[in-house]
Amino acid sequence: MSDKPSAAEAGEAAAPDGPILTGKSESTGFSPAYTNYVLVMVTLVYVINYLDRQILGILSKQIKVEFNLEGWQIGVLNGPAFALLYAILGIPIALLADRTNRRTLITLSMTLFSLMTVLSGYAKHYWHLLAFRIGTGIGEAGTGPAINSIIADLYPPQKRAAALSFYTAGLNIGLLIGFFGGGWIAEHYGWRHAFWAAGIPGLILAVVVQLTVREPKRGMVEKLEDKSGAQGFWTVARYLWAQPSFRWMSVGTGLNAFGGYAGITFIPLFLYYSHGLKEAQIGLVLSILTGVFGALGTYLAGVFADRFGAKDVRWNLYVPIIAVFVAIPFAPFFYLTDNIYIALTAAIVPSLVGAAYVGPAYAVTQRLVPLRMRATAVALLLFVLNVIGYGLGPPVIGYFADLLTPWAGNDSYRYAMLFGMITALSGAYCYWRATRTLKTDIARVVESGAS
Repeated sequence: MSDKPSAAEAGEAAAPDGPILTGKSESTGFSPAYTNYVLVMVTLVYVINYLDRQILGILSKQIKVEFNLEGWQIGVLNGPAFALLYAILGIPIALLADRTNRRTLITLSMTLFSLMTVLSGYAKHYWHLLAFRIGTGIGEAGTGPAINSIIADLYPPQKRAAALSFYTAGLNIGLLIGFFGGGWIAEHYGWRHAFWAAGIPGLILAVVVQLTVREPKRGMVEKLEDKSGAQGFWTVARYLWAQPSFRWMSVGTGLNAFGGYAGITFIPLFLYYSHGLKEAQIGLVLSILTGVFGALGTYLAGVFADRFGAKDVRWNLYVPIIAVFVAIPFAPFFYLTDNIYIALTAAIVPSLVGAAYVGPAYAVTQRLVPLRMRATAVALLLFVLNVIGYGLGPPVIGYFADLLTPWAGNDSYRYAMLFGMITALSGAYCYWRATRTLKTDIARVVESGAS
């Protein structure tokens, strides 16, 4: 099949979303305070999303012991069990988000994944927990693309990377709560209570979002009148596939996520087995590293991308590339030293820049498509990210750890996770390749009047 869509498909996909509105319009009637309120609320959704998604990492040791699991089984719970349906269903749900009320879709999805998290605390067998993790993935598939689309309707392109990075920092806050709160609860009350404590707040927040957040008019911040209909999946897919920058960027995003998701899964076990830390200690340490330093770095990555990207859009991808090369020298010190203080000090910089790629990648994706493709385009990005990063990262690293166990014993996790350095460098290369055509690809969309 040709990389380029047919002339008819390209014309349909790139057709202007509507005439430029002039003067003051009700479509721009949201106050800055309300716009920021919506950003905070959807960020809280992502906090709960990531809390429910990743709390399993800090609970893995107790679950591993209770169910007598191998490393690869823990990897499956943290990876494919969640990621495959999350990635696959994200596409049809995103197509729905491009057609229907996104706020309601977000709250329904949040209700489902929060309920699945609560039910995880009642699992009596491994396959019970596996099923509930699959349910969590189904629920969480409905939030990301819809939220990205809403943010794009509230913030102009020159401020979008910072807004999306603020939202993305919700993952770090979710990890902070999950590691610290989950570790403390697990040590004092057991892993089941930690699942219950993580799931219940999402049910409450879903009601608050439904009652207080309004559905924004599509394209309002760019003063585009939304008259065109949403496009079909293959039209969107071919439109994006025809842009080399998206192809390289999506694969690079997945490769960057590979080591990150594996780390969230196995670093708690590494700190337990190689350094003798207890659950509450691990939770405190990781909550500071990922929640404080990680949130700060994730947000600042978007700020820098916006600032430098105002002059050259390629800085949206240069920032994550620089982040990889800044972090790589510290990884061996973190994983290989026997001194816990050196290890934790070395972990600060990788934690600071570990998710620097996410906000800029979202922002670039939004600029590569028309209004009614935005949610679907983000879903396609997330599909590639999650298949490579979430679907492969934890089970592959878990499998490597199992292979190394006869030689390294419980220290196998420290050596297995070094493989993430290779995937991170590969991701940086993909981002560099994307910069070579990014300007041309965005110019093509702008010239067509589609964005």
